[in-house]
Amino acid sequence: MKTGVLIKNNRKAHGNRSERGDFLIETPAKLYLSDGKSFAGYAPVWQTGEYVGEVVFNTGMTGYVESLTDPSYTNQILVFTYPMIGNYGVQPDDAESGRIQVSGVVVSDLALEGSHSQSASSLLAWLESQDIPVITGVDTRALTKHLRSRGVMLGAISGKPVKAKNLHLDLKQVSVDKPVVYNKQHKKKVILVDCGAKDNILRSLLELPVQVKRVPADYDYTNEAYDGVLLSNGPGDPTDYPDTIAIAAKALARNKPVFGICLGTQIMALAAGAKTYKLLFGHRGHNQPCMDTDDNRCYITSQNHGYAIDEKSLPKDWVVSFRNLNDNSIEGIKHKTKPFFSVQFHPEACPGPTDTAWLFERFAAVI
Repeated sequence: MKTGVLIKNNRKAHGNRSERGDFLIETPAKLYLSDGKSFAGYAPVWQTGEYVGEVVFNTGMTGYVESLTDPSYTNQILVFTYPMIGNYGVQPDDAESGRIQVSGVVVSDLALEGSHSQSASSLLAWLESQDIPVITGVDTRALTKHLRSRGVMLGAISGKPVKAKNLHLDLKQVSVDKPVVYNKQHKKKVILVDCGAKDNILRSLLELPVQVKRVPADYDYTNEAYDGVLLSNGPGDPTDYPDTIAIAAKALARNKPVFGICLGTQIMALAAGAKTYKLLFGHRGHNQPCMDTDDNRCYITSQNHGYAIDEKSLPKDWVVSFRNLNDNSIEGIKHKTKPFFSVQFHPEACPGPTDTAWLFERFAAVI
């Protein structure tokens, strides 16, 4: 696999030193933000053109393989706040989808070699193999502080000045094309509404004694026989999923169990009549503290979302079940009497803590 152009012991070339004393040839590049601010760095010489996306940051120290393959990052340029990325290479089995989903990667220091017994390639080689742009040597601390104060915004990675363009999300990029059935031997049937579901959500469901039917985001399953519905995570603004919301509203009317995760929480809220809003810079990482409002127990959770539910808009028969302890935003809702509940964080983790994996068992118990 091609890993970029290397030049031996050339002290004048800019780049990261490999274990062999080599340097990766890089050229000056910048991350241009839509508010006019730019951040300097370097890009591999094989990387040409302009790469546009919504610039967001992730605070995780590990789990870059899982994050980069999370469909919720579609159309986004991901900034890693941890200083060094790529030091343990790439383990394909850790991927959360069949490909890298981000539009670009921004790091402070990119390790050219990964040290891990199960590493199949370096992070740089993996990115290049899928034509995913990366910019290194960026002051990611200053960039993150800028995004925290100004909010996430469109940006572009390029070797020359460029204005970020408007983005369009094609739901077919992240959802299955047609229904797929798993665990046919079980009688209980769960509909997994795939808005960009991470693989570990499916794996978590398959550990339960249920049959799983994974369907496209706009597939109407409400006239079929089923015992429960799981609304998955996914990218973008939840109001961009009108068909999914309308179908979810029909599902709620059937009074069968419905469980939402991340985007699925926002879909459920909109289907119930509530409203959503965009957070200033979102929650992305696996160290977000959330409190269960039933027993005041705190959990450290994995999260990746840029929107939240407007609490004032919640119908009177719905309540807040989890809160984020950093900003008090809604992290979960549930119906007072019916088997509908959801969480804004990721109980399936990958990456992150598995403290809330019991939510899948709760879902199975009410089916």
